[in-house]
Amino acid sequence: MADLKKAFELLSFRHVLTYAQSGNVIFDCDSSERASLVEHVEKGLSEAFGVPLKVIIRTHQELERIVKNNPLVQRAHVKPDKLHVTFLFDTPDETAASALEAKLGRGEMFQIIGNEVYLYCPNGYARTKLSNAMVEAKLKTIATTRNWKTVNKLLVLSAAST
Repeated sequence: MADLKKAFELLSFRHVLTYAQSGNVIFDCDSSERASLVEHVEKGLSEAFGVPLKVIIRTHQELERIVKNNPLVQRAHVKPDKLHVTFLFDTPDETAASALEAKLGRGEMFQIIGNEVYLYCPNGYARTKLSNAMVEAKLKTIATTRNWKTVNKLLVLSAAST
């Protein structure tokens, strides 16, 4: 993660923080144009690490909305440690949910809102068929999943850097 932080600093980002060991990076920048920002980061990281990489970027305000609007968090019998959010690069079409419904395991729930898939995996994320690979294949987009604790921590860290 130290190398990842350094790569972001070399790309002229400020107040760079990393969290956990899964590529979570908080940073400040002047650009608000997402497409050019994504292109800049992907190019810089690919050059720094010698492999093509894809990134998904969310602003602090988007993280606030994601945490506030989780439709599964208040449901009865839902345990927060079994909640996850899959961040999508693109917004899936309205029929996307049906592509994932057939893959639901016992007690699992999901809801797609915008560019996020809110997941509840009572048997653990390692046992669900709704993995990143499955979500990417069914929704035809890039995806990355974080557990609910990490999503909330990223929100706190992003608030501190704004």
